[in-house]
Order: sequence, then structure tokens, then C-alpha cells
Amino acid sequence: MTGYAPTAPTPASSRATGRRVVVVGAGVVGLGAAAEAHRRGHRVTVVEQASEVVGSSVQNFGHVCVTPQAGVARGYALAARERWLSLGSAAGFGVVPVGTHVVARTATEQRLLGELAAERGPDEVRLLDAAEVRAAVPVRPGPVVGGAHLPLDLLVDPRAAAPALARWLEAQGVTFRWRTAARAVAPGRVETTRGVLEADVVVVAAHHDLDRLLPELAEEIGLRRCRLHMLRVAPARPLGLATPLLTGWSMVRYAAFAACSSAPDVADELAVADPGAAAWDVNLMATPQGGTLILGDTHGRATDAPVFQDEEGFDLLLRLGRDLFDDDLFGRGARVVERWQGTYATAPGREFLVAEPAPGVHVATVTTGIGMTTGLGLAADVLDRAGLAA
Repeated sequence: MTGYAPTAPTPASSRATGRRVVVVGAGVVGLGAAAEAHRRGHRVTVVEQASEVVGSSVQNFGHVCVTPQAGVARGYALAARERWLSLGSAAGFGVVPVGTHVVARTATEQRLLGELAAERGPDEVRLLDAAEVRAAVPVRPGPVVGGAHLPLDLLVDPRAAAPALARWLEAQGVTFRWRTAARAVAPGRVETTRGVLEADVVVVAAHHDLDRLLPELAEEIGLRRCRLHMLRVAPARPLGLATPLLTGWSMVRYAAFAACSSAPDVADELAVADPGAAAWDVNLMATPQGGTLILGDTHGRATDAPVFQDEEGFDLLLRLGRDLFDDDLFGRGARVVERWQGTYATAPGREFLVAEPAPGVHVATVTTGIGMTTGLGLAADVLDRAGLAA
């Protein structure tokens, strides 16, 4: 952990005269912007249309996936990691620096891991042989050729973290307007369903609902909603898994892996071996949470997100889970505890939307499934862009 502190000392006079910051949206990005603006000595109000944190920020794996990011996302992820650790300590929610395991089930997948290890070094990617993987991960007997451990990654309980952060911020003096929808934003003001809020700086962190508030901007980038099949499984015996787990299906999704020369070979190999999973655009990964296993996920993109889900997607995830984990864990006696549809914002060819559509109105949206990983870093960057210096 570096020198970041979530509650840097700020004189009362400075906080009383700080700029008025209104944040639209109480997801990870919005809460991150609120925490950062408050830390920098400003007066912060968060506007959220729901009565609590209910969106993508609680629907995800709880995996802060640092090492697999590249470019701008990597910078945001490293900044977010620092903030997750500090804010978890301050707000009283668990942030566990256990890293991530990656299982390679073919020589091509192991070659891809080797390429990323050569680029990043052992501090970020520690290659494992098959025996080391089996010692750390309860995988099914069969073709496991090796894997890796990514020590920078974090494990967070998404259902606990964001709500705890909101409660802590409220106790610190941030004002929350729950069950209050933003109807329009403009320089110096946010029009809500409970009246107008005056603001020096507006941060719009409305995620996929950006198209409800700023439809022209959303249409310009082709913003849509990505729908996911996700499961929580109670295993047949204690997990024996302490870290998030990625597979070859994960490697071909994340930018750092995808930039390696073997990534197309892995993608082709997976598609030939399991065209059904490829058709569902699957990312086979799992995270342990409270004695259960979160398993996912599929991907389908559309302008809206109908609530009706095809059972085939859930059947696919259960089949892949049985193929991956040993029978004692995922066989007879294991049961599905919950099924849900995760939803996040997506836009072709980009990971983030950072924009200033009007003076003093700043948009901060993660447009792929890495909001938990990068959102707190994105929030800090947008405040810098808004002139709210640290």
C-alpha cells in the first residue's frame, strides 16, 4: 500500500468553503468520486435513483483483476487497488490481497501465460506447474498442464463492499439523496425528481443508464447493455479455493492476455473444442464468497436488458463448472443457491467513456466488465480533469 489515505486531514474552514460536487449514481465509480472529492475537501452530494446500492456494483464477482489489464485500464486498476485497500480498512469491509490463480488446460494456454510472465515479471505473474495448480485449486483430474498466480489481484465481497462504503461516506459527511432520480444535468445544476441541486462540478456516473440522462452522448458511442448469466453455488464440501480463478476463456477476454502473440491460438482452440461456449461468449471464472462459489458468465449485448433469461446459459455454466472442478466439490450434493442477470454498460472499441459534454459536467463510465477493477481509479482521474486537485 502506498501513501493514499481515504481521509486526508482537511481543515474545517477548507471543507466549509470547498466546491459543491454533485455525483449522479451510487455505484463503484460514483462512490469512488464521492470518496475522492470528500477527501480533497469538497462538499459532496450523491444522487441515486434506487433506495440502496443495487446495480452492477453488487452483481459482480468481487474480483479486482489488476494484472490482466493493459494501457489506461492498467493505470486505473493500480490506482483502484490502492484505494480498495485503504477504503476497506476505513469503512470496515473485507479486501483480501490473495491474488488470482489461472489454470492452463492446454500447452497453448500455458504458452500464453509464459508470454505475459515474460512481459510483467514474477512480481505480477508467477508461473506454476501442474502440481502447484492442483495444490491450490480443486480442479478435476484430467488435462491440467500448469497455470499461474497473479499476486496483485484482490478479492472483495461485492454485496458488502459498496453498501458499506456508502454508509461510511454518509457518516463522514457526504450527503446521499436516495430514491432521487437525476432528470437533467447542466452547468451549475442537477435537476432531480426532488428539486434542483446547485453544483460547481457534476460527475455523471450513471453507468448504462447514461442513455436515460444523456441519450445523445450514449448514442454517439453506441452504448448498450451487456447481460450476463451468473450463479452462486453451494459446493458439496468446503471449497478449498481461496482466490479468484481464471481459465483459458478468461485469458482471451482481458487486454493484457489478448495482446500476447498466443492469444488468437487460444481463442481458436477454445472455439473448436467447445463451440457452444464460444457462441455464448463465455468467460469461465469463479470466485469464493462466504463458503459458496460465484460462477460465470455469459455475454449478450442489446440496447435494453429484458429480465427473461434462457436457461441454456445457466446449463452451460453448470456443465463448464463440472468439467473444471473435481466431483467432490461440484458433483452430487452441490446445489445452486442463486441465479441472476448481471448487467453492465458496453460500447464497441472502448473500455471507458470520459467526457465533458458541458462545462463543469463530467461523465465517467466503464464501458466493459471491469468496473470493480478500475472504477475507483477512473473516479480519481475524472476529478483531476475537473480541476479538483488532490
